[in-house]
Amino acid sequence: MKIIVPMAGIGSRLRPHTLTIPKPLTVIAGKPIVQRLVEDITSVVNQKIEEIAFIIGPAAKGFPANTKKELLKIAKELGAKGSVYVQEEALGTAHAIYCAKESLSGPCVIAFADTLFKADFTLDANADGAIWVKKVADPSAFGVVKLKDGFITDFVEKPKDFVSDLAIIGIYYFKDGDKVKEEIQYLIDNDLRENNEYQLTNVLESLKQQGAKFIPGTVDAWMDCGKKDPTVDTNKQVLGFEKEAGNNLVSKDVVLENSEIIQPCFVGENVVLKNTKIGPYVSIGANSMVENSTIVNSLIQSNVEIKNADLDNAMIGNHAKYNGKYTSVSIGDYTELI
Repeated sequence: MKIIVPMAGIGSRLRPHTLTIPKPLTVIAGKPIVQRLVEDITSVVNQKIEEIAFIIGPAAKGFPANTKKELLKIAKELGAKGSVYVQEEALGTAHAIYCAKESLSGPCVIAFADTLFKADFTLDANADGAIWVKKVADPSAFGVVKLKDGFITDFVEKPKDFVSDLAIIGIYYFKDGDKVKEEIQYLIDNDLRENNEYQLTNVLESLKQQGAKFIPGTVDAWMDCGKKDPTVDTNKQVLGFEKEAGNNLVSKDVVLENSEIIQPCFVGENVVLKNTKIGPYVSIGANSMVENSTIVNSLIQSNVEIKNADLDNAMIGNHAKYNGKYTSVSIGDYTELI
């Protein structure tokens, strides 16, 4: 089994937090989004993962020089071969996957690093693939599927008129990755685009017309990391899951001076809390200092300095400094409000 992870998007909807780091590398409860994604897949797929292939964007789009090294480390820690490919130009979902064509073979899971999830990964041997879906209120913003007798009958990309409310969340299983590669190659060779992009939904539709049977996958939780508020909420949900699993995410070297931590929280190494109450549902990255503050339901990255704050639903980037009485804030890396 292989895992293919397209993650070349710059995450413009999450700015300013993605001005200095790509969205998939944004840290949620102590781990980058993409690391949590592949760890979750590895833990539930019930098959040995031979290779994890990541498709990133070029350095010009904000991908740090050490991105490849960090991704290879994630794969190695999961006992898999790591591969990293670069999508130089944003030409759609199918094109992104095709950038990893050397790794696209055999049984594979393709997971876009836009969301985190909790899902049933029991794979049906009688199906050619599975597409994980979730009911949504506004399907016009998503690719959607239609069902009949338990199988997917239609794939529709961002329908203007209602056809289904089952949105494709960006996680797929294919029994034969080579067939997927062949269909994408056909799109590219014949320049078959929608809105100037090569779409994976067209590949799925073509495979279905050739007789492939796809089933819907069951999603228990779909956690969006597209904008600030959903990302803060995703941090809350992940901390809740960690608590249910009995995991303590508070570093042993945290300095508490007249302070209190209300679980669940993630608190990184070398964090100092003075006259402060944090939690529940707060993540604070390493080497941060918080003083004279109360913080709930917030996502705070590393090397941050916060004083005299009363924060709720806040997201604060790396190396930021904040001093004030604002509440629902969104502060990017290296910002200072003092």
